[in-house]
Amino acid sequence: MPQLNATGPQTDTDALLAARLAVSATATGQEVMSDVEFFDWLDERRRRHGQEVRRTTFAELSGWHFASDTGDLEHRSGRFFAVRGMGVSSDFGPVPQWRQPIIRQPEIGILGIAVREINGVLHCLLQAKSEPGNVNGVQLSPTVQATKSNYTRVHGGSSVPYLDCFRDPQARGHRVLADALQSEQGSWFFRKRNRNMIVEVGAEVEAGEDFCWLTLRQVNALLHYENLINMDARTVLSCLPDWRRGSRPAVGVHSDVAIRSWITTQQSEREIAAALLPLREVEGHGWYLAEDRIFHEQGLYFSIVPVDVVNDRREVASWSQPLLEPHGTGVVAMLMGNIHGVPHCLVHARGEPGSVDVVELAATVQCTTENYAHLPAAGRPRFLDLVENARPEQILFDTVLSEEGGRFLHAQTRYLIIEADDDLPDEVPSDYMWVTLSQLGELLKYSHYLNVQARTLVAALRSVTETGTGLPVPVGAGVLRDGEERRADHR
Repeated sequence: MPQLNATGPQTDTDALLAARLAVSATATGQEVMSDVEFFDWLDERRRRHGQEVRRTTFAELSGWHFASDTGDLEHRSGRFFAVRGMGVSSDFGPVPQWRQPIIRQPEIGILGIAVREINGVLHCLLQAKSEPGNVNGVQLSPTVQATKSNYTRVHGGSSVPYLDCFRDPQARGHRVLADALQSEQGSWFFRKRNRNMIVEVGAEVEAGEDFCWLTLRQVNALLHYENLINMDARTVLSCLPDWRRGSRPAVGVHSDVAIRSWITTQQSEREIAAALLPLREVEGHGWYLAEDRIFHEQGLYFSIVPVDVVNDRREVASWSQPLLEPHGTGVVAMLMGNIHGVPHCLVHARGEPGSVDVVELAATVQCTTENYAHLPAAGRPRFLDLVENARPEQILFDTVLSEEGGRFLHAQTRYLIIEADDDLPDEVPSDYMWVTLSQLGELLKYSHYLNVQARTLVAALRSVTETGTGLPVPVGAGVLRDGEERRADHR
């Protein structure tokens, strides 16, 4: 049996916390379950989660209706979320004006990971959770992943396990390691935010049937498996304090003050106006309503589709809802370069119409290439050619991962980290900047600096080791040594 820390959460300095996290990211032999035992546990969870998702029509969508005055697709409770229209005008990008459907979910949910010291090593409590939009049913989610409507039980279902760890945690003797409001996809959500939390708990918190304790070494290795660590877990993991910094963080080519000033300049000078519209005012502007979908006339971007769900492992055993179905696999790639012996990431100040702020930091490239096929070459995303033509030895991370399965149907993104050639210039377009991983970690202490796709790549960057030259090299799924032969079963 594992030896638990009987004293509960420690009260240590930032340096000591980083050291404890570093131990969790490298230790072997002190895990609650071995790597092979984890995959056996995951197989059993997948057998027990018998989820059924059936496409249906809007007329048969139980509990939902198109509002008579606006045409908005709404839940009868007035809660959860709604599909509305949005009109956009912008001073950047290949298309200056457009209209589209958008998911409006104003309430703030909780995404939280509990951590606990076991056998002298910090472990993360993750949940095997099936979502209706997942391509493969069960993925690993945070300890708590719940909208306010869910945890206030608007649906009349069961309570959310471990919620008390994240609601007033300090009053319960827990230690908050990270807590910030973070955005989600600004092209699909209108100003959606969730509270991203990491809380250290004591020995009184045990793993339930669908939950498991994993070290950071195990979690980092599992990030290299396709569609295994879900989006909500990845964004919370990115908010962990950076355990790789040590006592002397590498000095970037730009100071922290200069980076924040550049971001503020981008937010102040870029113009993007996005206003909610009745959904019926989107129809005819490239979008059309059929009995079983809302779709774009060119078959691009995404559709809104109705589904019925049966899942006896959730708070409610059956329900109906609309899902956003993207068309095409996204590509999100971070270029890395060695500047004065220090690895830097090339980030993009990207504007998205649904963002709370005009601009958030994104990866070097973020797109769905099919959506640009009808545009002239000048309309293609910058640096996309470098990504598409990268040599195998330049690719440090390359994994297809799922986006939010509770709102999106089979939304997958290919995430890449690419080592740039030495001749890539220091001078880049004004909406790009070279920053270090440590500087990205500092920004993640606060809200609305990095978008959700960039946060996935921060978590991925921390899942690789550093060489003597300072550039990361891939660890890959081989870190799970005795589970390596099973990788194909979980991709």
